[in-house]
Amino acid sequence: MKTSQEEINDQPYKSEAEQNNQSCSQLSQLGDNCDCAFDGAMITLVPITDAAHLVHGPNGCIGNYWGGRDNLSSGSLMYKNCFTSDMDESDIIFGGAKKLYRAILELQRRYKPAAIFVYSTCVSALIGDDINGACREAAEITGTPVIPIDAPGFVGHRNQGIRLASEALLEYVIGTAEPDKTTLYDINLIGEYNIGGDIWNILPMLEELGIRVLSKITGDARYQEICYAHRAKLNVVNSSAKAMLKMAKQMEERFHIPYITESFYGIDNLNRCLRNIAAKLGDTELQVRTENLINSETTALNNQLDFYLPSLQGKRILIDITNLNNWAIISAIQYLGMEVLLSSTNKITQDNQRKIQGLFGENTKILGIEISQLITEFKPDLLIASNHYQATAMKTKIPFLDINQERKNAYTGYAGIISVAQELYTTLYSPVWEQVRRPAPWE
Repeated sequence: MKTSQEEINDQPYKSEAEQNNQSCSQLSQLGDNCDCAFDGAMITLVPITDAAHLVHGPNGCIGNYWGGRDNLSSGSLMYKNCFTSDMDESDIIFGGAKKLYRAILELQRRYKPAAIFVYSTCVSALIGDDINGACREAAEITGTPVIPIDAPGFVGHRNQGIRLASEALLEYVIGTAEPDKTTLYDINLIGEYNIGGDIWNILPMLEELGIRVLSKITGDARYQEICYAHRAKLNVVNSSAKAMLKMAKQMEERFHIPYITESFYGIDNLNRCLRNIAAKLGDTELQVRTENLINSETTALNNQLDFYLPSLQGKRILIDITNLNNWAIISAIQYLGMEVLLSSTNKITQDNQRKIQGLFGENTKILGIEISQLITEFKPDLLIASNHYQATAMKTKIPFLDINQERKNAYTGYAGIISVAQELYTTLYSPVWEQVRRPAPWE
């Protein structure tokens, strides 16, 4: 699991142009360039709700992530607690491994978590603290799984941390327990973190089809279910979580579990996803049930949208696609018959360019002009962008919607399209805009 300095040194040299292109890729996916591998590891594993997550470093390191994402739980809230070994100057000089060991024992004594994930940080990694040894000894004493996550911030960007966290799951967790039973329709969901309750829109559909989600990796997951992920018949990887693809490929090699990459956002993507899952599981009756479900859900969806469509169709929306989180609702917006203008002030990757062309056609143009200038020129009815542009929207007096990882609504599944329609409707027709656009009394 550990990425040694030799492995880092062995990474192929990239020219300055390539590095710039990579930076653009990361920017387009992450929205900023302040991320690190430690961040990515926590994004991946903290959604395991009944585990304790202990950061081995100065207490300031936990502030980097905690509370930044609204991963919801249907049960345990252990993952909401912040734990740190709270390294100080003396630990940096004399080593903090013993302090970490005592922290693990105390954490286990007080909270009895299902497992403890221990994260190294830049500080503990630079002084060479042996977190693997501390975790191993603490696990032997307590009988609780203690998993070291060696992803200090300096080893790379967020995606590197996601890969390292995935490798830790493969090395220490997956395959360490057996489920009570297995079925022919057991699947794993990989790369879905249950932000805003996304995964709760997906599970009922699959359950209605008779498909069982054996392991959720990692949104709203329990530690135990990840232990027996190796018994699934199919891995379904969220298409927006490409850093998790390597994990699916390794599970295919190690456990012979095939995988598909799918999206649960937008009706076309969703229908294709359900059909592909049924086809991969190889059951004719399941495929028939899937078609029946798609027909009934689509009919019900259209009936529910009857109220919103007259108010939304034809409205012009400006979307800043620099932030990948905005992409989650583009398919739903298209289904609602709205006119979409795309903007990105940063260069986007070829992969994202292909994705856009797949959604909007080969001749799609991405306007690389400042948002304020676009608003003046095209006069959109609504701006969807990161909160950096909220002030711009206020000045130009147009409705503004910020969609990011802190969002409170679920956009997956058929129910997610209704959520998008409701959110767009309430934003566009909020009475506040009529008040804002009125001239001031003294004008």
